[in-house]
Amino acid sequence: MHPIPSFHAHVYFDAHTVNKATRFCKLAAERFPVTMGRVHRKPVGPHPDWSCQLVFSAAVFGAFVPWLALNRDGLVIFIHPETGDELLDHRDHAIWMGAVRPLNLAIFEHSGEAQPEG
Repeated sequence: MHPIPSFHAHVYFDAHTVNKATRFCKLAAERFPVTMGRVHRKPVGPHPDWSCQLVFSAAVFGAFVPWLALNRDGLVIFIHPETGDELLDHRDHAIWMGAVRPLNLAIFEHSGEAQPEG
């Protein structure tokens, strides 16, 4: 079992929900000890949609994740731990709130494990 020092929550949005998502992320950063990343108006990394990243420690998980669930107002949120294995963190350890979106996992190299065929 890997220790989990931190988590990322990626809030997904589009042109119609960018303002709602931005307000939501700013509110999260005001209420909790989380770091708000940039508001990306294009897909970034493995993410298929526009997104904003919220970084938080494992110590905050128990209070923050329920708040996300109850206040996301229809926004899709993808949460994953930061264990040091990006492929596993994004593929196997993922938590989704709302619709599961297809991630581009091919960008992650994973030594010692064959990529699933698909």
